[in-house]
Amino acid sequence: MKIKPLFDRVLILPEREKQTSGGLSLPVSAEDRPLYGKVVAIGSGETIDGEKQKLQVKVGDKVLYGKYGWLTIVIDKTEYAIIKQTDILAILEEN
Repeated sequence: MKIKPLFDRVLILPEREKQTSGGLSLPVSAEDRPLYGKVVAIGSGETIDGEKQKLQVKVGDKVLYGKYGWLTIVIDKTEYAIIKQTDILAILEEN
């Protein structure tokens, strides 16, 4: 199944585990921090005052988003988050 978010919505594949410096894997839910994941699909943007607004994120971006304010869906046994672009906190860039 393929999904295309509408308007300013973004489909994110969440990162589920984080490895500590000692090699232990911690589930993201064990932390009280914002979550991160990879953008897999984006909407076409929204219209504000008659002008089309493009999204600032693109497919493939790694983003940081808050713990609340998004919807979890399952497609082909894979869990995704659908979130409004305004609820994304940052785009994570590699140095």
